[in-house]
Amino acid sequence: MGSVQVRNVRKAYRRDKQEVPVLDGLTLDIREGEFVALMGPSGSGKTTLLNLIGGVDQPTSGDVIVGGTNIAQMKGRDLAKWRSRHIGYIFQLYNLIPVLTAIENVELPLLLVKMAGRERRDRARKALEIVGLADRMKHYPRQLSGGQEQRVAIARAVVSDPTVLLADEPTGDLDRKSGEEILTLLDRLNREFQKTIIMVTHDPHAAERARRQLHLDKGVLSN
Repeated sequence: MGSVQVRNVRKAYRRDKQEVPVLDGLTLDIREGEFVALMGPSGSGKTTLLNLIGGVDQPTSGDVIVGGTNIAQMKGRDLAKWRSRHIGYIFQLYNLIPVLTAIENVELPLLLVKMAGRERRDRARKALEIVGLADRMKHYPRQLSGGQEQRVAIARAVVSDPTVLLADEPTGDLDRKSGEEILTLLDRLNREFQKTIIMVTHDPHAAERARRQLHLDKGVLSN
């Protein structure tokens, strides 16, 4: 279910009348249950690749197959529905809603699916327990540390039991200790819950926590 195949993917953006290639014929295989770190200089296409795998962006050409579904051929509502079911996204800047409590933030993705309010609340509570924040459910983001905010964001990413977790610089805004705690949590989600995780990072120390490191430079991958 959680395998990812990127096949001969090309992605180019238009700037004025010029076409700017970002990825040029990229092919990648990630097995179900892998924890992969994606490294590379700024502008190398790391976040573009993550967004293609997450169905946030679409390739100019080529195939992106996640869990057996070729999402490069999906559009609009179908793609949004697929994404809400199969992808959990973790960002560098937590993206929590300040007027909602931790548990209300975690519940948000479940509002997109038909689910009883009680089940939604139970699943959000369980996700917060997994990330070690059972005692902070009623706290607002401003009452939490950066590391705790990122834990809430991770709980929000896993609450719908997604096929693949995508993490874009998840420790980039944290001090070393909080960053270590987040990496340990991702490691646990991978080992204990068999989550397929693809993490973009510029930090070699963070990348070492993954089972495999890939380097992207000018749209070309190397091990």
